[in-house]
Amino acid sequence: MNEVSRRGLMAFGVAAGAAGLLARPALAQSRYPTRPITLLCPWGAGGGTDATARIIGALLEKDLGQPINVVNRTGGNGVVGHSAIATAQPDGYTIGIITVEIAMLHHAGLTNLTYKDYRPLALMNEDPPGVQVSASSPYKDIKELAEAIKAAPAGKMKASGTGQGGIWHLALIGWLQAMGLKPDHVRWVPSNGAAPAMQDLAAGGVDIVTCSVPEARAMLDAGRARSLAIMAPQRNPQFDTVPTLNEKLGISYSTGAWRGIAAPRGLPDEMAKTITAALERAYKAKEFTDFMNARGFGTVWADPDGFATFMGRSDAAMGEAMRAAGLARG
Repeated sequence: MNEVSRRGLMAFGVAAGAAGLLARPALAQSRYPTRPITLLCPWGAGGGTDATARIIGALLEKDLGQPINVVNRTGGNGVVGHSAIATAQPDGYTIGIITVEIAMLHHAGLTNLTYKDYRPLALMNEDPPGVQVSASSPYKDIKELAEAIKAAPAGKMKASGTGQGGIWHLALIGWLQAMGLKPDHVRWVPSNGAAPAMQDLAAGGVDIVTCSVPEARAMLDAGRARSLAIMAPQRNPQFDTVPTLNEKLGISYSTGAWRGIAAPRGLPDEMAKTITAALERAYKAKEFTDFMNARGFGTVWADPDGFATFMGRSDAAMGEAMRAAGLARG
């Protein structure tokens, strides 16, 4: 081989090596995600769903190396935001936090959307309802209250916790049915949320409030109310003195408000796997655990398949309760 050929081969080798060095960063840069991700929240800033979305977004941002922008899309009792998540481009750059209302809205005739319109990524939170009475209530435990409800004429006792047909109203209906009573045996007094309902409870305006124990916490800590039981398979570690219905009444009924992360249907498998893996790491992070525990929010993990099954059960239970209450529209 002459000198010219040797120099040509050497030059080619240097050029190829340089090309390889340039190609490697380009390949690394093409790994998903390569730009900011929008995390849609169907509920307003400052609420529990918004807070949960923001801690998840912060942890995903650290993990994935791209900004996660939480955007609140509110309105229509949750229809606007849930619809925005379902109809977004399935390109991996718009995901959302979906809530128990997606198992209720279509039964109420407010939308055609169901849980089947999403690609589930992970279930991360569930808060079961507690059964609260005022501090001056004569009922010292859930068994005494249950016996009083059964003995009372239909409509005499009153309960509150949210609006007509809301999740905590349906929780009461499910409990009444589990005790063999009609859905309206205890009269529901609509409220603008758990906080005003708890105030009404302390003032003697209602006998019972069904809402999550964290929502009742301020009144419980102030000694103005007591939580007698939760509608869950096991106790909440943050409120471990509050028994389950099953422990005291032998009733296995459970329900609750839940939150999970989902994407539009059609999200590519590899992108879904990337986000779910990052969500699982976020769920296991001490920062997430501490954040949720400080607020009394329940933590529960389900992978995409488990989340889909969970939503199917929730949808069926909500539909049954709404039909029993005459709240279903089709």
